[in-house]
Amino acid sequence: MAIVVNVDIMLARRKMTSGELAEKVGISATNLSILKTGKARAIRFTTLEALCNALDCQPGDILSYEPDSQ
Repeated sequence: MAIVVNVDIMLARRKMTSGELAEKVGISATNLSILKTGKARAIRFTTLEALCNALDCQPGDILSYEPDSQ
């Protein structure tokens, strides 16, 4: 996958649990898990904004691009 989701890294830096983040963002723990594992096919800008607000970070801290190796 070319887009990598780094929510786990940000959670560790903020010493926050997934449950706390899900509650602050207003999404279910299941949807947060899908996002964290990279299985999400899309993310709404409002959700990304809420994640950045809750984690006090920039979108680039959460999402990164890694080209597929060929």
